[in-house]
Amino acid sequence: MNVGVLRIVLHLPKSGSLKSKRQTVAGLLRQVRDQFDVAAAEVGDGNRWQIAELGIACVSNESRHADEVLARVLTFVEARAREAVVANVSTEVLRLK
Repeated sequence: MNVGVLRIVLHLPKSGSLKSKRQTVAGLLRQVRDQFDVAAAEVGDGNRWQIAELGIACVSNESRHADEVLARVLTFVEARAREAVVANVSTEVLRLK
């Protein structure tokens, strides 16, 4: 079993409140879950108005497949996050026996 984990840090320069940030992030996470059938949540410090850290995870029989799914998720987020800039990305695929 392979677990792929993607961490995306978004900068939301136009966000002026936590409510504004959460509306943007919640909609994006919902789209990611629906499109890719992955687990997705806001992680990290949720009280910063202009920074959002997203965690996305998928489980697969093959590490290559998990890596491909996460790459497609990143491309999707970059295209859909109109009011956000991707500030940092990290990916890891864990092989569990």
